[in-house]
Amino acid sequence: MGRVPVGELSRYLLGGRLSTNGCLTAFRRTPRSRLVGPAPPALRPVRAFHAAKEQPEPTHQQVQTPLAVPLRKKLKDEAKQARKQGKKKSNADSQTVEGWELTVGIEIHAQLNTPRKLFSPATTSFNDDPNSHVALFDVAMPGSQPIFQTGTLIPALRAALSLNCEIQPVSRFDRKHYFWWDQPSGYQITQYYQPFAKNGHITLLARDGIAPEDGKSVTIGIKQVQMEQDTAKTLAHNDNTQWLDFNRVGAPLIEIITEPELHHPRTAAVLVRKIQLLLSTVDACVSGMETGGLRADVNVSVRRTDDPSQTLGTRTEIKNLSTIKAVEDAIIAERDRQIRELDAGRQISSETRGWSIGSTETRRLRGKEGEVDYRYMPDPDIAPLVIGSDLIAHLKQSLPVTPDTELDKLISYFGLTPKDALSLINIDNGARVEYFYRVLYSVQDMIAADDLDGEGADVKTYAALVGNWTLHELGRLTTSKAGPHGTVDLTFTPDGDCAQVPDAELSQLLYHLYRKHITGKVAKELLMALYLGELEDGVRSAIDMHDLWFKEYSLEEYEALADEVLEGEDKVLQEFATSAKFPQGKLMFLLGKMMRAGQTERIDPANAQKVMRTRIESLLPSAA
Repeated sequence: MGRVPVGELSRYLLGGRLSTNGCLTAFRRTPRSRLVGPAPPALRPVRAFHAAKEQPEPTHQQVQTPLAVPLRKKLKDEAKQARKQGKKKSNADSQTVEGWELTVGIEIHAQLNTPRKLFSPATTSFNDDPNSHVALFDVAMPGSQPIFQTGTLIPALRAALSLNCEIQPVSRFDRKHYFWWDQPSGYQITQYYQPFAKNGHITLLARDGIAPEDGKSVTIGIKQVQMEQDTAKTLAHNDNTQWLDFNRVGAPLIEIITEPELHHPRTAAVLVRKIQLLLSTVDACVSGMETGGLRADVNVSVRRTDDPSQTLGTRTEIKNLSTIKAVEDAIIAERDRQIRELDAGRQISSETRGWSIGSTETRRLRGKEGEVDYRYMPDPDIAPLVIGSDLIAHLKQSLPVTPDTELDKLISYFGLTPKDALSLINIDNGARVEYFYRVLYSVQDMIAADDLDGEGADVKTYAALVGNWTLHELGRLTTSKAGPHGTVDLTFTPDGDCAQVPDAELSQLLYHLYRKHITGKVAKELLMALYLGELEDGVRSAIDMHDLWFKEYSLEEYEALADEVLEGEDKVLQEFATSAKFPQGKLMFLLGKMMRAGQTERIDPANAQKVMRTRIESLLPSAA
């Protein structure tokens, strides 16, 4: 048989042709009517596996990702089904099981934020057409060679430095052999023997949400961080056909391997969340678990606390956990399964197991491979990776503020609660806290501009207001509390821009609210109108146009309104006179009546409460 040209191979395997940029692009078939001689066989855009013989050849239009089911709905449906079947999670709320010790190690795979793949010039892609970002090396074309893309090293180094790792001056790449359809070459290029970073650590604090049993803090060692290739994406076409999208194959990953020092499921989940936050902060990872940019494998083992040998139990690995909650739930389920097996006198097998969202049990996938099974060997086509100390020093100096430092600032300097501060940093991949700072500093500038006495306002007084609105009031816009209008998601850029509620407009609104130029009710109505795109000329123009400025009652008007409310409330006044402790609840009841009786847009609740309390005290017998 003669040698088959590379072009023919590419057309056969991928239905593509080699373009000028070194990537395989869609192959355009010549119309049958214009062909000279017999027509060539139909070309397939992606490889089909386990296809039934009677099925027709699939077309490119059939290669579609199945519609995603919303995670919350899927969890609710599966939980409801589990309740119907009478299933319950054993020890689901317990971080420990008496008489047993849990040990967990985690491997986190994160896709690096780079425009190129690890060893080919093809661009990285998430949502583009299948097999539109594929180079010859990605699909192991004969004669193609790996070319290390140096740009992938920078985000990997930033990630390792954020985890307090020691950067190795020389590291090497190895081949990890296994045969599966998502790896065309039959091996994965990784760094098993000489990774580029080792001996790191990460500290988890109580405010991060660790298990109470871990105390105020716990430090987990990072064994190593290594660079490696990602695999192709498998798309289920039907019951017996799988399609492969090679856009992801060869994408640059880092694998973060922790020491087996975790002993509580909740703390393990917190670790994954904090590492995800760190990678986002240093701009090393393209996205989080919710979009597939980060996945976690957990290694779980149990042993009896009275075991004199003090050796770890046989571990099992749970692969490809895609949510923070799945990490905790899967560990609990596997811990309980292993305890049941050992209590029954059976042995734990070293194996790889899977987990489905909403499940109550792990499931066996295959036996656990060892180092010998993978036949690790140095990659002869890739030179050693040499990293200079000057580059490391520069990256250390240019790292952004860590999340822990940011939290300390939000809590101690700006006066936010630990819960709100943590939420601001975690949601929207850190973009919400950038939005918070934009709004806060704009409000600060406006307050400073009209500061007549020159003393300046305490930053905590308006920072708490800004924090509450950027977190809770914005959150209410897209919930059921917003009624039928809450249908548009708020989107934030990494720099903190929000198209639906621009920070400049929210700053104006909160400044006027802080200065009591408008009431809280008016402010919420303006926020909803802004969110719905109804304020074309901005917040200030809307206040002027509709005359929404706060025209507060005078003291005399407040007193007259209070007297009107107190008429006929002799029974309530009697409770004030006879109660040993001031009945605050009754005061709030009367304040509510006062708010309803007057013009809400002219009442300051704090001032109204003061007037009502003064009037009540003046009517009591002791006051006379």
